[in-house]
Amino acid sequence: MSRSHSRRNANPDFRRRPQFPAPPIEELEHQLWQWLSPVSFKPLKCECNTDGKRMRNRLLTLSVMVAVVLSLVYRQISGLSELLRVLTLKGLLWVEPLSVSDVVLGKRLRKLPVKLFTQLLEQVKTQLNERPHGSVLCGSWQALQSHFTAIWIADGSTLEELRHQLKALRERQQTVLGGKMMMVVELFTHRPIAMHYSEDAKANDKVFSDWLLQTLPQDGLLVFDLGFFNFLWFNQFTEKGRYFLTRQREKTAYSRQRILSRGERYCDEIIEMGQYRSHPCRYPVRMVSVLWGNTWYRYLTNVLDPEQLTAQQVCDLYRRRWRIEDAFFVTKRLLGLAYVWVGDTNGIQIQIVATWIFYAVLNDLCAQVAIALRQPLEVISIEMVFRGLYHYSRARLRDETTELISFYCEQHKRLGLLKAKRKRLRQREQQWIAIWGGIPGCNP
Repeated sequence: MSRSHSRRNANPDFRRRPQFPAPPIEELEHQLWQWLSPVSFKPLKCECNTDGKRMRNRLLTLSVMVAVVLSLVYRQISGLSELLRVLTLKGLLWVEPLSVSDVVLGKRLRKLPVKLFTQLLEQVKTQLNERPHGSVLCGSWQALQSHFTAIWIADGSTLEELRHQLKALRERQQTVLGGKMMMVVELFTHRPIAMHYSEDAKANDKVFSDWLLQTLPQDGLLVFDLGFFNFLWFNQFTEKGRYFLTRQREKTAYSRQRILSRGERYCDEIIEMGQYRSHPCRYPVRMVSVLWGNTWYRYLTNVLDPEQLTAQQVCDLYRRRWRIEDAFFVTKRLLGLAYVWVGDTNGIQIQIVATWIFYAVLNDLCAQVAIALRQPLEVISIEMVFRGLYHYSRARLRDETTELISFYCEQHKRLGLLKAKRKRLRQREQQWIAIWGGIPGCNP
């Protein structure tokens, strides 16, 4: 196999990483300082670890470790050795220059309780929820949010490829999967909501079903793909006063109860699924069928009232389900989650949480850019906002008075912050108009 062919077929999550750390960004570090409040780490260090023992004082305190793992993510530091050089020579975030060995740091990553970082992620999410970002959403979506306590997307992603970091595995040309994470993000703003980790990288998405149902609040709506398709789980949503939206699996037996509305290229109806007593769907569900090109796509939900959720909104909400793939793209490729620092479950979970903490900060930065440019959040490229941090750091070297948001506003065309409408998307928009008679997401 040729080298070029192997590159084309390689997993893009594992492309070569930059070898030099990105420069620090004062505004982002100030934001991290405010949201994480390092002064609040002192009560946290009194928490017990997994063995039930109190954490003793040491050189690598919680404050230092938070600065270390966040710097690994946001400054794109290629590994622990390079990080220790930066820590020794210049310091990281709120930590002054500090000399420590890679052995000690590796052991600390394996022993530091993950729940402490989880608490910090919850602290960041609380700060995010207090920031009003409603102006970056279309008016119709703001109205839809009033019908549900939450509108979330859920999906799982496998952490592959430990061999790039672990010498023993690299010598044996052995690939070990790093586990699987289930992530929940808010559908419109893409803010991180919840995360669950399993050491079993081959675990079926359905093993997370109970956790997802418990996490979703009463009258909340969860959007998910066919990996969760299960009649018994659908029953639980209805029984517990929660809502779901997913795709209809092919060859699923059902009978029509009544038609709510019908057009030339769509049909909205109430159905009953399952024909066998041993495997029933006890409650009626709503099926919205839409003809895209030459193919009918069918969506299922237990929101039976079309005034609460129209047929057009059913189709558009599921169309936005792939937005969670943007979150995985950012965290795995841009922020380096595809490359683990240590081959230990505890260290992997710390890296996951730290990555999602910085993703939350980056998400908030995109919302600020959207507000400043008076554009909806969905047209802001989170990838280009992240890549623009490098160009901003160079601009700061030339002029220390340059501000981050002002820089983005002035240079948004050169930086490509607004997503371009590709031909495929324009064609899809024309199909949408032919079916529903309006632009998706912007109808009253």
